[in-house]
Amino acid sequence: MRSLRWRFVALALFALPGPGARGADPAPAPAPAPAAQGQYKYPTLRKVDNKPLPDGVTAGSSMAPFSAGDCAFCHQSNDRKNPGPVKKQGNDLCYTCHEEFKEIMARRYKHPPAVALCTNCHNPHNAKEKKLLHEEQTSQCFDCHKPIKTIAETSKVKHGALTTERKCANCHNPHGANIEKLLTALPFDQCVGCHAVDTMKDWNGVTLTNFKKLLEENKVWHKPVLSKDCSACHRTHGGNNFRLLVAEYPAQFYAPYDLKTYALCYGCHNEKVVSAEQTTTLTNFRDGSRNLHYLHVHKTERGRTCRACHEVHAAKQAFRVRESVPYGSAGWLLKINYTKTPTGGTCTKTCHETRTYVNKPLSAQNSK
Repeated sequence: MRSLRWRFVALALFALPGPGARGADPAPAPAPAPAAQGQYKYPTLRKVDNKPLPDGVTAGSSMAPFSAGDCAFCHQSNDRKNPGPVKKQGNDLCYTCHEEFKEIMARRYKHPPAVALCTNCHNPHNAKEKKLLHEEQTSQCFDCHKPIKTIAETSKVKHGALTTERKCANCHNPHGANIEKLLTALPFDQCVGCHAVDTMKDWNGVTLTNFKKLLEENKVWHKPVLSKDCSACHRTHGGNNFRLLVAEYPAQFYAPYDLKTYALCYGCHNEKVVSAEQTTTLTNFRDGSRNLHYLHVHKTERGRTCRACHEVHAAKQAFRVRESVPYGSAGWLLKINYTKTPTGGTCTKTCHETRTYVNKPLSAQNSK
């Protein structure tokens, strides 16, 4: 999910400890820094080659002093073949030029490999990749974050944020952040900030909702949205359900009723709202005691799914009753034409002729 807006600083190093230069005396590596936010479960030191690329290999990025032949800027000597030891150890050498990273690395949450050594991720001389990265960015992240790699590679439904534009850095700062998980913004703000265009499409070419616009124009929000908790319903890195949902939910307008098909909804809602044929307490969408949710949804073949009448995220009417619903793959909008009344409601020439319901049992009406 695919058009991503955030910008992230990436480290273009001007120097590195010793094994970096050809003929240089290796400098001892500093001890790994402790994790800044509890027990860190991934490696803090990587086995990497910090030497310059072999002659004849095209570099995708180069450290400026190295390209200019100014080896003495970081090393004791300007002799390219034998520059000697570096003048400062570890990240202190990098901060000689990249002073802005002192502030970044002072943030509340730090990436432990970046605390340990900038060279865990960046070559101090040149590299095939941009930003002096040792490997393609996602591959480099997955080298340590193997559980996320498994999710991303084996999930049936992919999240395009992992593979387009800045990839992992679309959501995470690889150095330091003031939000947990090294997020560059609060999760809700990230999701809405990305899903804020009319041109984003899924893997099948279906245009995705502009959620920034939807939420601005529709003030009746679903409670998880109101709580700014996208993860209540969606997975982040990959999933096995439609739209990265955490549990099963019908993707179409019609679906045969099956309890497990609505596992997502029933994680919060009482399933009897749909499965009880008669009720005077479970829902106000009833004609007397006749449960109209049951009537619409509880069918063996063409049951109307929740989406037929309800907008999942936000709408203008109470209970997020839709004004219209996309019908068919061409996206034609079927008008709902629902009007709430003091005693129930009316639907006018949508799926059927005009029909009105009264959500009071007959005994209550007759007593008046």
